[in-house]
Amino acid sequence: MNSSDVAAYLQEHPEFFEEHAEMIAGINIPHPHGGRTIPISERQILTLREKSKQLEGKLREIIQFGEENDLLGEKIHKITLALLRARDADTVLANATQYLREDFTVPHLAMRVWRGAGTHAAFTPASEATRGFAAALAAPSCSAEPAADTSTLFGDAAAALKSFAYIPLRDSGSGSGDGSVFGLLMLASEEPQRYHAEMGTVYLSRLGDLVACALARHLSPA
Repeated sequence: MNSSDVAAYLQEHPEFFEEHAEMIAGINIPHPHGGRTIPISERQILTLREKSKQLEGKLREIIQFGEENDLLGEKIHKITLALLRARDADTVLANATQYLREDFTVPHLAMRVWRGAGTHAAFTPASEATRGFAAALAAPSCSAEPAADTSTLFGDAAAALKSFAYIPLRDSGSGSGDGSVFGLLMLASEEPQRYHAEMGTVYLSRLGDLVACALARHLSPA
């Protein structure tokens, strides 16, 4: 009989533990961290404590994620109100820039809009490369690779940038690839992992939807 046979027997005959409770209570087994032996009951208590610590850690993570989501939701609410209050496209762009920099701590951002006209820098004519790149995006894209015209769009800071998020601005504001693209919102950072290919883009899509919908109210139809 080997250890597997013993384990199978005990699983099939749980009454064994009741019939031999005193013997089991007197069994000593190695301490999980070595150095001595301990009663089997103490080992069970240690196991339960370890599981309790693991559950506490997971609970802290859940609470932290919940708090972070609440904070992010509040930021989305604030920028939504700011965009809705804007009375023209220039103000939409200015408010979007301000809230992304201050509330979302985006260190570097650039925008290009190739419909309508205004005094904001986003209305600077976009190159064909930029427009083609934006049109090919079905959804926000994060990458360590700079897209076309990055040096022009981000100026002197371009050389130090290590990660990028590219968000197409569409007529429909759906973020799903429907509707023609009329602009591009670009976020960037010196931190390589700030925007990476594996990160979720749900909130980036929502930001793109908000900016696109707010702008579309003040731009002439395509």
